[in-house]
Amino acid sequence: MSRHRSRRLELPPAQENIEKLEKVINEGNCYGAQQMYKSISARYVSAERYSEALDILHSGACLQLTHGQVTCGAELASMYVETLVKGKIPYDEKTLDLVKKIYQAFPRVPLPQHLWDVDDVQQLSEDIGTAKARVEGCSSFLKAAIRWSAEYGADSNGSPELHIMLAEYIYSESPEADIGKVTYHFTRGNDPKKFASTLVNFLGKCYPGEDDLAIARAVLRYLSQGNLRDANLLVEEVKTQIESTEIEFPKSELMQFITYLLQTMERDALPLFNMLRVNYKSSIDREPAFHEMLDDIAEKFFGVQRRNPMGMFGDIFKLMGSAE
Repeated sequence: MSRHRSRRLELPPAQENIEKLEKVINEGNCYGAQQMYKSISARYVSAERYSEALDILHSGACLQLTHGQVTCGAELASMYVETLVKGKIPYDEKTLDLVKKIYQAFPRVPLPQHLWDVDDVQQLSEDIGTAKARVEGCSSFLKAAIRWSAEYGADSNGSPELHIMLAEYIYSESPEADIGKVTYHFTRGNDPKKFASTLVNFLGKCYPGEDDLAIARAVLRYLSQGNLRDANLLVEEVKTQIESTEIEFPKSELMQFITYLLQTMERDALPLFNMLRVNYKSSIDREPAFHEMLDDIAEKFFGVQRRNPMGMFGDIFKLMGSAE
């Protein structure tokens, strides 16, 4: 015990190491600093001085990222979240702000809107590779932060603010934004107006036939979480925002289905819900995941129990499990 206490006392205040390491980075030795950040912060963690370890890692992540060292910065950012978990640090506004500062330090580098209208193919290839590395690094950091927030104080889906950050970064920095991933995180966020702005931007540059799918996917994602309010708000906001643009709100059978579905959700109308699924099956079939989301909606809004995909064998296994 005494050896453990003396070890805690041997470590200097974190600020001394922060200043020393900042000097190493400013001298251009980012790789050397990286190894020092990792080893020094590990000593503070080992001594259970989590607050100081976090200060060191936070400073290091932000400095490396602002110096364009995305791989190093992302690694320290992920270590920062790992230390939040080790120290059982609760999710609150102060810590959320610190996570946000790291997020804001990740570089934003606009790529050409039409990637293939570029003469220098080799440079384009390098830019795409760099962009993918940025997105992977930021995504790993924020996904870890979302898991931490879910475990230590936010709701079961994790912090809505962190989901918004991740959705924004994926959309703005990915060479070809995966609107499915963007939708997944925006619908777990708390800003349908910002999501609407992103969707309007997407509608202005997507391929034909992707526009109605994007809106339908967003609405069904919200509804599958029982969030009728934001589903309605999103559609109205998209319609409002495109009024001042040359973009047209998509007109298709799938959009008819979404319009009728939102109206049906306002009342206890399971037979009408089922009839819509039958009548618009060919439109719903355009994306297989829509059927699963509609099953979730039926359960959330109408109390329809999901069928066990394993059928009779699933019931047998369930009985066996309850008997143990």
